[in-house]
Amino acid sequence: MDSDSDHSHAHAHGHSHGGPVHPVSKHLRKVIAAILVPFAAAVVVGMIVLWPGGVPAHQRTGVGFDQQTQSGQVVKIDDVKCSDVNAGGGGTTSDASPSPSASPSAASDICKKATIEVTTGKDKGRTFTEVVQPTQSRQYSLNQKVLLAYAPNAPKDLQYSVTDVDRAFPLWLLAGIFAVAVVVIGRMRGLLALVALVISFAILSLFILPAILQGDNPLLVAVIGSSAIMLVALYLCHGLSARTSVAVLGTLFSLLLIGFLGSVFISWTHLTGNTSDETGTIHALYPDIEIRGLLLAGIIIGSLGVLDDVTVTQTSAVWELKDADPGASWRKLYRAAMRIGRDHIASVVNTLVLAYAGAALPLLLLFSIAQRSVLTVAGSELVAEEIVRTLVGSIGLVASVPLTSLLAALVVSADRDNGRSSGGRRRRAK
Repeated sequence: MDSDSDHSHAHAHGHSHGGPVHPVSKHLRKVIAAILVPFAAAVVVGMIVLWPGGVPAHQRTGVGFDQQTQSGQVVKIDDVKCSDVNAGGGGTTSDASPSPSASPSAASDICKKATIEVTTGKDKGRTFTEVVQPTQSRQYSLNQKVLLAYAPNAPKDLQYSVTDVDRAFPLWLLAGIFAVAVVVIGRMRGLLALVALVISFAILSLFILPAILQGDNPLLVAVIGSSAIMLVALYLCHGLSARTSVAVLGTLFSLLLIGFLGSVFISWTHLTGNTSDETGTIHALYPDIEIRGLLLAGIIIGSLGVLDDVTVTQTSAVWELKDADPGASWRKLYRAAMRIGRDHIASVVNTLVLAYAGAALPLLLLFSIAQRSVLTVAGSELVAEEIVRTLVGSIGLVASVPLTSLLAALVVSADRDNGRSSGGRRRRAK
């Protein structure tokens, strides 16, 4: 109901000032269309030309995420002496580390022997056992669902092993709670936001990721894919209007700035982008992928979500300011919007920095333990990559505030002052 009242208020405003029902004049609509229609057409053409048609095949290495997997379930758990299964004091899995304070006792010598059944694939119904020591961080429970790594070339009794627990149900439940909360509180806007979210993930998984794996330029793929996500998300959630179009333009210019600055400083700081096991595995499987371009693509995609929030908020603020003061000039609107924007900048930049710091917290702890200086830590590629990512994204966010505010102030003033406000003045003069 709130979203409906917002739309009715926007239309009613046009009547109250004697102007047309349309939110913008025909001239402004033509100007905006002249910019956005070719842009949208270019995005569609780019997606068609670069459409990957699926993830390219490769020879599985059996390492990390490149393992073949099946599902399983714990069907039986027995207590056994660790010494009887050659597990006393040592560990048979990667997370089996004995406690420093552990002492030989009857309790510490009791291990769990879990019988696990394969529940999917050609070996469905087959069982195998794994020994779990009391000091291991991962303990199994009866009927617990697990994920299994499958090594077809290994000896038969070693082909299956537990690689992780199955978290599908709680994750889907949490996603369902999130969806219900969004729809109940956001109503139609919330439902449209969920639809936009699904489309965004579809573009990411069906276009951006496979196209990068096919060897296409990651920067070009990221710009086209991000633009498609931006157009769908903004227009679907906020409607086809001048207000949304201004937010789209502000987001687009900011993304271009982020892409330019990211490219310059990634090259200038000699970042390779190959700083994790994941990127190393990707490069080994798909040597044609430009890892440095992948880093830049990640910066652009990661900045898009916050950019949408900033540009939509600033544009809405300008429109509401004009509604509250129809006689305000574009300069007055811009100054008022910037006062709002400065508060937004402070909170968003702080949010970005803390988000990246939180993600890199284990790394920062390791550097702290090593007692390295701040400059030494900042100069290492692992940390420098996060610094470039954070600062380039933040510069784009900061720049989006005055840019979007100025565009919105000019557009709403040119529209309302050319006819609508004058109609309101004539009505008030009577």
